[in-house]
Amino acid sequence: MAPVITSLTPSFGPPAGFNSVVITGSGYANVGPLTVRFGTKATTFTIDSDTQITAIVPPGTGTVNVTVEVLLDGTSNPMPYVYGPAPVPTLTSITPTSGSAAGGTSVVLTGTNFTGATAVSFGGTPATSFTVNSSTQITAVTPAHSAGPVSVTVTTPFGTSNGVAFTYIAVPTLTGVTPNSGPPSGGTVVVLTGTGLTGATAVSFGGTPATLFTVNSDTQLTVLTPAHAAGTVLVTVTTPGGTSNGVAFTYIPVPTLTGVTPNSGPPSGGTVVVLTGTGLTGATAVSFGGTPATLFTVNSDTQLTVLTPAHAAGTVPVTVTTAGGTSNSVSFTYASGLAPVDLGTAASFAVLGASTVTNTGTTAITGDLGVSPGTAVTGFPPGTVTGGAIHAGDAVAAQAHTDLQAAYTDAAGRTPTATVTADLAGQTLTSGMYNATAGIGLNGTVTLDGQGNPGAVFIFQAGTTLITGANSVVNLVNGATADNVFWQVGSSATLGANTDFAGSLLAATSVTVTTGVTADGNILALNGAVTLDTNTITAP
Repeated sequence: MAPVITSLTPSFGPPAGFNSVVITGSGYANVGPLTVRFGTKATTFTIDSDTQITAIVPPGTGTVNVTVEVLLDGTSNPMPYVYGPAPVPTLTSITPTSGSAAGGTSVVLTGTNFTGATAVSFGGTPATSFTVNSSTQITAVTPAHSAGPVSVTVTTPFGTSNGVAFTYIAVPTLTGVTPNSGPPSGGTVVVLTGTGLTGATAVSFGGTPATLFTVNSDTQLTVLTPAHAAGTVLVTVTTPGGTSNGVAFTYIPVPTLTGVTPNSGPPSGGTVVVLTGTGLTGATAVSFGGTPATLFTVNSDTQLTVLTPAHAAGTVPVTVTTAGGTSNSVSFTYASGLAPVDLGTAASFAVLGASTVTNTGTTAITGDLGVSPGTAVTGFPPGTVTGGAIHAGDAVAAQAHTDLQAAYTDAAGRTPTATVTADLAGQTLTSGMYNATAGIGLNGTVTLDGQGNPGAVFIFQAGTTLITGANSVVNLVNGATADNVFWQVGSSATLGANTDFAGSLLAATSVTVTTGVTADGNILALNGAVTLDTNTITAP
């Protein structure tokens, strides 16, 4: 094995030579013939041990390589020796001149006499690593160090250089973010607090860069949040000193609404409603058609209880606003002050008689068909019942008859808001309580205008009879619905041939539905018979 040289002491001397140099290494003793050369010149020496030789330097100039040659094993590595003053390294610059206190910054040192460099120091802390690129350049990786300026030096076998300044910049720290939540769409202005924020080059929200931020001071940044998926993310700040710790910011999902119960109430407000949906936690506002609700309670992330504000009659969108944004809307109807007549279980009956129900022809009933307290239902078939059943004198029909009695009493006892003439034909009526002291007739078309309010209620009180002429029409427009139209008749009602009727007909005695009548509503006789003839009747 060839000998090895690890050091020369000293590694320089006068050109005249004849001074002693100690060569340290290995493979020097008991190896046979051995030669020590300074450049090409052999010289005298003494083998002190297997790891040390003392040699006499021959005269020379410049820098030469010292080698130890063993005849049988080969020649050692070279080690430089300088004739003349020691070539101490010098530093002229460092690029960049600053970096993170965490270390890891790659810097380039320029100067002279770097060959054989054994150390690079940053304020007394050795460089993490370094490479001698040439005698005038070294690339080094900074070690971790406390913040502040330090002196950088290079050491070679000939000494240690002068120092050049390098500034360690403190790693930024974050202590808070205000507010700490916002919508996934971004655009929330937040303030970050901490230390070492001067010179910030980037702000990240869960890996997504903020494109707009301002350094207010070394302890504060103002940032516009970028868009990001819902959830909690870490916010970090990067400066030349490194990347900070993270603080939590929550992207709150946009709330959604799926329902409102009840879905109607009076224009005066004051209705307690329950809104259901998702992401309702932290709700800051509830709006009914642009009118804010002043009283609401967040029951859970999926439910709010709200007191409706006053609003003009009509259907309005209801929305909820949280830090995540404003929800989709659900509909709430501000109905007129007139309440509909509650038919109870009678509402499912397209036809309900007291004594009998008789039919001629192919009448089509959609809904229940019943009689009570009587039991006779005839003419089915050929009449048909779909979407319901025939209840002839059973308990279901009995309950419906009881509920019909209550509904009739309610409708008859309402206070009128207007009177009507004997014939409604040609009139357009809005929601209200209409009374005729005698009978009501219809020989043409009457229009019931809901005025955009699907909760509009129309109640007609006929002191005696309701009689429609052939081909008469009850026309519903602008949101009016058959289930909110009620005809309370003091005696009997007759619907003329081919009448197009709408609403719930509550007759004290009997109802005769003549050939070809179509009715979108309930035909209900409290004390008498219902007679049908090739009709189409659909419970609303």
